[in-house]
Amino acid sequence: MASDVIIIGGGSAGMFAGARLKEMGLEPIVMEPSGQTLRKLRISGKGRCNLTNNCTVTQVMKNVIRNPKFLYSALDNLSPQDTMEWFENHGVPLKTERGGRVFPVSDKASDVAAALENRGVRVVKDRAVKILTENGGVTGVQGEHGEYKATAVILATGGKSYPKTGSTGDGYSLARKCGHTISEPMASLVPIETKERFSDELYSLTIKNVTLSLYGVKKKPIYSELGEMSFTRYGIAGPLSLSASCFIDDKQDYKIVIDLKPGLSMEQLTKRIQRDFDETPNTPFSESLGKLFPRELRADMVRLSGIDRDKPCNQITREEKENLAKVTKALTLTVTGLRPIEEGIVTRGGVNVKEINPATMESKIVSGLYFAGEIIDCDGMTGGYNLQIAFATAETAVRAISNTTQDGEATWE
Repeated sequence: MASDVIIIGGGSAGMFAGARLKEMGLEPIVMEPSGQTLRKLRISGKGRCNLTNNCTVTQVMKNVIRNPKFLYSALDNLSPQDTMEWFENHGVPLKTERGGRVFPVSDKASDVAAALENRGVRVVKDRAVKILTENGGVTGVQGEHGEYKATAVILATGGKSYPKTGSTGDGYSLARKCGHTISEPMASLVPIETKERFSDELYSLTIKNVTLSLYGVKKKPIYSELGEMSFTRYGIAGPLSLSASCFIDDKQDYKIVIDLKPGLSMEQLTKRIQRDFDETPNTPFSESLGKLFPRELRADMVRLSGIDRDKPCNQITREEKENLAKVTKALTLTVTGLRPIEEGIVTRGGVNVKEINPATMESKIVSGLYFAGEIIDCDGMTGGYNLQIAFATAETAVRAISNTTQDGEATWE
């Protein structure tokens, strides 16, 4: 079977590449072992699909953790605004929410998937086992069920996170066989495991408008952000936890400090505590925290404060009140590790960017081999940045292939 371009992987990068190639008059084939495309995209953003971030290219790069400069050309080819324009032109009205996050107005990831799948791209149910080359250039792909001929191949298999959606790491093996080196795949945007444990009630609670700060060996935080998080039986999860995980490796020890009342200074919080106690002078301490904390959090705050739960409020010392304020402003957790890569939203690591031409996404080792999406060693924070990376790198590969194949300028539709 012959085609203009073979795309290995039916995820976001692969399907966007296929859609854009069709718009440029080329006939691509997408190889997808399951035959089912965009499985990971359909569950992203809790089924709503945060497909990009409505911000500048500079802001995107600031939110890319590894190798942001490598993406400069790709983001110049396809900015977040270009991504939004493409989807809106293909029947997906969009809206911008907190932090610039962009979602379909329908809140349905299936609408985003449909825009990519309805472009008439041929999907073949087959697993790529080898990229065929001759004289240093691509000639096609060997699949489990047949051989596919083409002079251009886009490797867009994703990483190793969420393997049930097809991200099994096959692309790393294919890239290695072509002579590429792989930075060790690890989980990114993943829940964090901590030493500390909490009461069963707390595991059902999501707390909002708190500040989470991640510290390493230095006094200044590596990461600090206001948002929401949740406690789990192994540690913490939620948006703040996922973002903090991007900065954690096995090279140093980390601690997390949570400010449960970031809107109040220590002095203001101490006065607030005194005021609450004055209103209920004879009430036991454990029953006096109703205005300060959610019900699920109170038992743990009583324990962490070190104050006798049955002590009347009018007998609590100044030192004890200050200690309660300190714990509230700096609930400290000891990081013991990250959850397994299978639980990560994206994969950090992948094909070494030094071996890829950033202007074309073409391999510097094998001509005609291109990379797109999560298989590349670039990953970003939560907020739509990783899908933007997928679309932008796919667009860059597509433009390069179109220029080579048709000896003309790539078009934008």
